[in-house]
Amino acid sequence: MRKLLVFNQVSLDGYIADAGGDMSWAHKDDAEWREYVASNASGEGELLFGRVTYEQMASFWPTPMAAQSMPVVAKRMNEARKVVFSRTLDQATWHNTQLIKTDLAGTVRQLKSQAGPGLVLMGSGSVVSQLAQHGLVDEYQVVVNPLVLGSGKTMFEGVKKGFGLQLKDVRRFQNGNVVLSYSLAG
Repeated sequence: MRKLLVFNQVSLDGYIADAGGDMSWAHKDDAEWREYVASNASGEGELLFGRVTYEQMASFWPTPMAAQSMPVVAKRMNEARKVVFSRTLDQATWHNTQLIKTDLAGTVRQLKSQAGPGLVLMGSGSVVSQLAQHGLVDEYQVVVNPLVLGSGKTMFEGVKKGFGLQLKDVRRFQNGNVVLSYSLAG
């Protein structure tokens, strides 16, 4: 059975995007962080997105700028199998992407039951909260960025029933980012 990992960057006050939906604050550009991102991208796995994150990723990673600035990550993002969950998209044009319009939880259950590499859900707060409510997320990797936004969108917006997590790992970076890895408690 495949595992589902959520990878998200958050501000110190818990937002994955500011009030206008911007996430540019989450991109630190130093050698240590670039090396970490590149090593993460070198692994296998199928990428999952909600519509907003998919559109942001699809507008950047296939570009020459992405290939020049982060060649390892761009190659991985463009070659990986991808699934986008959206009720409003008519098509998914980014290479190797499947569009799913219905039954988010059922589709993820089916993907998890298949053999193969893990599943990684990036960004996509509304998808994260829905899958969390169904107990389908196996691990959360949360990058805490050292800034306060004051308002915005949270990763667990709309979650109706809380749940506990168990800290698995902590990694600190000189740029101030801290990566916290959690699994479900119990």
